[in-house]
Amino acid sequence: MIFRGRGIAKGVAFGELLVSPEPISFLSGVNPETGEIVEKGHPLEGQDLSGRVIAFDYGKGSTVGSYVLYALSKNGHAPLAIVNTEAEPIIAVGAIMGGIPMIDRTGVPITQMKSGTQVTVNGDTGEFTYEGSIPGVTSKE
Repeated sequence: MIFRGRGIAKGVAFGELLVSPEPISFLSGVNPETGEIVEKGHPLEGQDLSGRVIAFDYGKGSTVGSYVLYALSKNGHAPLAIVNTEAEPIIAVGAIMGGIPMIDRTGVPITQMKSGTQVTVNGDTGEFTYEGSIPGVTSKE
């Protein structure tokens, strides 16, 4: 299935999707040295973002979260790409600084996506390719 959204940070990435049912705070919620989600009680606590495409509705927390995304990139533990329902400045700036492809506004409900699915994120064109079906959602090819 192919969807068109808005490109936020340039680049193209292909990989395994990790879906978060809740927003992510990169400041104190993600370990910049390991890529592990460390926020207590978060549904993805203990999961590693490194080398995966992360999908979540929007970010939360301090503007320092941008620098955590940048640090993840410099430490080799950044997500391959980011998909948001609606990008907000903290995550967008971090993705741009870290060279992490990012898109939003695909029209696909994040909670309908399945972790483990192979996806392609094209931050240059805003295109999102999902290797499978999403219940109740039709492709926007």
